[in-house]
Amino acid sequence: MREVLSTLFTGWQNGATAGLATVVRTFQSAPRPAGASMLVSDDGTVAGSVSGGCVEGAVYELATQVAQDGVPVLVRYGISDDDAFAVGLTCGGILDVFIEPVSRETFALLESVHDDVDAGRPVGVATVIEHPDAAWIGRHLVVRPHGFEGDLGSDRANHAVGDDTQGLLAAGRNTTLTYGPDGERRGEGMRVFFASYAPRPRLLVFGAIDFATALARLGTFLGYRVTVCDARGVFATAARFPGVDEVVVSWPDRYLREQIAADLIDPRTVICVLTHDPKFDVPLLEAALHGPPVAYIGAMGSRRTHLDRLERLRAVGVTDAELARLRSPIGLDLGSRTPEETAVSIAAEIISLQWGGSGEPLHTLVDAIHHDDLVDPNPPPASSAAPDGQTLVEA
Repeated sequence: MREVLSTLFTGWQNGATAGLATVVRTFQSAPRPAGASMLVSDDGTVAGSVSGGCVEGAVYELATQVAQDGVPVLVRYGISDDDAFAVGLTCGGILDVFIEPVSRETFALLESVHDDVDAGRPVGVATVIEHPDAAWIGRHLVVRPHGFEGDLGSDRANHAVGDDTQGLLAAGRNTTLTYGPDGERRGEGMRVFFASYAPRPRLLVFGAIDFATALARLGTFLGYRVTVCDARGVFATAARFPGVDEVVVSWPDRYLREQIAADLIDPRTVICVLTHDPKFDVPLLEAALHGPPVAYIGAMGSRRTHLDRLERLRAVGVTDAELARLRSPIGLDLGSRTPEETAVSIAAEIISLQWGGSGEPLHTLVDAIHHDDLVDPNPPPASSAAPDGQTLVEA
């Protein structure tokens, strides 16, 4: 919903009803991840995507219908056995899409969710997508780090889902959870989709050089909150790094230690050290490698620079296990020459580590294209009976 939230909220403020389609579960090689959304506004305009184009037409028709009749539906899209180009996914994947009407009446707490996302505060939304009682379907629970508000249908269900999604919110994960009809953890009948709207992950770029300018631009494009830090104020200026979230003039290791002490570094944080100067690199990398787990720590430099850096780090007490977290020389082997090409190389390595990619050309591989461990390779039968008020079909 994040990608369409601004448009959705504008219509909500004006008293309109929109049809919101959200991918709630994926199987095999689905084109978009769980949480991807497509919005059909009351005037028929479209924002977002659930499949990259494969089934958008069919989803548009359903979302328009849902906005008009107010009845949410759960739909499965896959490949038709008779015609791979029927209303389905030509990529071979399968996805479940929940389509709900969104208005002041159906989602009274949307404004508070919008305000949290806009302010960068972590918030999540749990939505009932399947239940024996149709009156429960489409109800929401808004989850925050220290509590929840809303009503799924019973106090038991509210507390079970509110408690179980705290860890998902902290990790920024979207997934579907299964409960008994009254929120029993050992049971079936109710399915709840949880969408996490955690703040943007951080990209810390140390060293205000031309390579940093290119990497900062690409990091912003990829959705990171980008910070550029350098001790040299003449280089670390907003004019040289337009569009980044902040430019900091400080000794790099001091800044990083302050961020760690303030609990502002989390497992999604990416740290890129581009200074390749021992007086900056060694204390900075010592702080990073001794620090909390992060998504990526990379350092620029030649192989000779890297070997010298390893010896310096060992001399200040960094262990071999900690050094194993360091990616240096930084980036994938793309033959990069320019700062922009080098930035692509670094970003490619970050993405590869995030999703478990091999870095090999896809045409040489036979494995699944997507490496998301949340994609279920074995979906339940599409012929399963659907409760009243829902549709479960295979396109």
